[in-house]
Amino acid sequence: MFFLAKVCACGEYVLGLVEAILDVFGRDPESSVSEGVRVLPQGYWYTVLYSSVVLLLCLFVCLVGAHIYSRTVFAILVLVTVSLLSIFISSVTVKPLHFNITHQGPGNQTLRYNASYTGFSVATLKSNLNSGYSLDYSTNSVMSFATVFAVMFTSCTGIMAGANMSGELKTPSVSIPRGTVAAVFYTFVVYVLLFLLVSATCDRTLLIQDYGFFQRINFWPPLITIGIFCASLSAAMCAMIGASRILYALALDHLFGLPLAPAAVTSKSGNPWVAVLYTWGLAQCVVFAGQLNSVAALVTVFYLLAFAAVDLACLALEWASAPNFRPTFQLFSWHTCLLGILSCLAMMFVINPVYSSGSIILLLLLLLFLHYRSPTSSWGYISQALIFHQVRKYLLMLDVRKDHVKFWRPQVLLMVANPRSSCQLILFANQLKKGGLYVLGHVQLGDLDTLPSDPIQQQYNFWLSLVDKLGVKAFVDLTLSPSVRQGTQHLLRITGLGGMKPNTLILGFYDSCTPEDFFLQDMAFCDSSAGHGGEDDDNFGVDLPSLQAHFPPVRHVESPRWLSPEEYVGIISDALKMNKNVCLGRHFFQLQGEDRDSSVDGSDRTIDVWPLNLLQPGNHDYEDVCSLFLLQMACVLNMSSKWRYARMRIFLNVETESGDQGWVVNEETFRELLRKLRIRASIKIVPWDSVVRHAVGGQEALANSFLSEVNCMLTEHSAHAAVCFLYLPRPPALQGHAQQYLAQLEAVTNGLGPTMLIHGITSVTCTDL
Repeated sequence: MFFLAKVCACGEYVLGLVEAILDVFGRDPESSVSEGVRVLPQGYWYTVLYSSVVLLLCLFVCLVGAHIYSRTVFAILVLVTVSLLSIFISSVTVKPLHFNITHQGPGNQTLRYNASYTGFSVATLKSNLNSGYSLDYSTNSVMSFATVFAVMFTSCTGIMAGANMSGELKTPSVSIPRGTVAAVFYTFVVYVLLFLLVSATCDRTLLIQDYGFFQRINFWPPLITIGIFCASLSAAMCAMIGASRILYALALDHLFGLPLAPAAVTSKSGNPWVAVLYTWGLAQCVVFAGQLNSVAALVTVFYLLAFAAVDLACLALEWASAPNFRPTFQLFSWHTCLLGILSCLAMMFVINPVYSSGSIILLLLLLLFLHYRSPTSSWGYISQALIFHQVRKYLLMLDVRKDHVKFWRPQVLLMVANPRSSCQLILFANQLKKGGLYVLGHVQLGDLDTLPSDPIQQQYNFWLSLVDKLGVKAFVDLTLSPSVRQGTQHLLRITGLGGMKPNTLILGFYDSCTPEDFFLQDMAFCDSSAGHGGEDDDNFGVDLPSLQAHFPPVRHVESPRWLSPEEYVGIISDALKMNKNVCLGRHFFQLQGEDRDSSVDGSDRTIDVWPLNLLQPGNHDYEDVCSLFLLQMACVLNMSSKWRYARMRIFLNVETESGDQGWVVNEETFRELLRKLRIRASIKIVPWDSVVRHAVGGQEALANSFLSEVNCMLTEHSAHAAVCFLYLPRPPALQGHAQQYLAQLEAVTNGLGPTMLIHGITSVTCTDL
């Protein structure tokens, strides 16, 4: 937006210069014959022609290089200062004068006005105090406060000229503040003195009907002509140079892609000549407006919007409390920023509501383009600072002492050994979080005492790129530890912050199956053109080959295990001791349709829930904490986008052959519970007398047959389920029974599809109002 403001300003300054030239050298509208120096014909197309010639001169200077302009700018300042001094001297040396002013009116009629220069006069000053807006002779439109402000404001837009030239300065951090403050003060004083001077010496007719009146009342009119020419030409070249540097910076940062890519081309001396050509072409379009006052409103609106954006950036930095934001301007505060934003926006709509609305729409379109293109920058993101500030504030407000079961949600820590074999489980766990915390945890074996530096820090970008590729909403937490069990304990304790800490641990299943490589199946990991672009700038320096090379190949049958059965069962025990719920996921490599590009809505899926502890057939409690947690997790899955229309089935195991008919009462009680919890599911009664019969007798002798019967029962009813939720028994207290415990779990789940074994110790349901 600032570039467009500069482009329009360049065209406006050129039009102003041409108006000044025609005031001196233009033919009289009443005469077709040249008189003295008045040799230039006037008219719309002649104005465009003269403006084009002046723009070509500016283009030549800018193509040669900004150093020519910077060398002559001091000489221009001296000439303008001399011209200004001549105005003040003329106010006391020139005697009162009378002028006849003529304008070409509508219908080719000639309008004549009598104007006067009175010298210093109290009566003249009093007559000029009120506004008295009238017809603008250059545009034939009635002026107002807004239109006059728009024309005047363009004379004060050089406040950021130093910033545009920052690349040409030796010490911009010192030169820009000093030069800007000095220039603003100098300009303010000059304008105020000129306002007082002309309002006390020139009558209203002279001020309204001749915008070049300074030439008429000067003791040597050429001084004014030279000053106007120098000031206008200098402003036009400054705007063109500044705009081209802004465009060059945009092209270097690759913010808008291919359309601006050529603007990054420079000459051997570093001059961005293509950006200069871009700027010249757009400025050439502006001069077709034909009159300075016609384009002044658009220029002012663009500048006000750009200044409002600068104020907004400073306000955001102040509100973000960034420690490195230490402005040297001592009068700065967020109050001045907010006042600047509101003032700029208010004046925009006062000047021209149509231009203001259009410019804001253009700004929003540019913002949307940048948001969806998501170019990576090296200068940081103010949004990240603001988010950090707000998140910290709200985390402090998130008091764990105010937790209530009605607002419970799963906050998941998923331990991942190798993402190549765990992607489907990562995608599935993403559906289980229900707006809660989701963290991917990984333990790298090692001891920091024996290493020269921490190897973990360099791995975060790879894991975050993996998260981006998979499209999951997860954090990443890595740790270095001598053992996986000890590292998992670390992550369970320290992952999260305040009220956002994991309450559920998910592990992959420990078995002897050879894992599959998901990277070889998903096109996002095979084709560099898939996913979110293949340029380094779009993925923070982690391209697809680097991502694939970082994660090791999947484990083979002969490969040594990082984890022993005893350590794996120990992790489960540790999590339960730390009051964390535990989920074990098996066979999730079979799950399809979980990636973000999938259109699966669950209409052809089934979720099977077995809330009874099948390894303890004597237990008939369907309403213990673990069983209710099992139901809650199934409901959470059923509420996610890819499982919304899946059918949920709950299987109740009953002993129908016993004389006790209590199971009928239990079934009705369970149905009433589901109604209170608003769980929509079908209940299936599964007699398992024949299965329980195998559990009678010696534990060791009947264990295998019992497990086999349980597995057959599960396979019979849930072999085709999309996912199956089973009750996970507590692990044995003795470490020597770890392998037997895992063998029992493996035997029960053999032949099933994706299965989640869950042991919950958190109360997650509430039927109280």
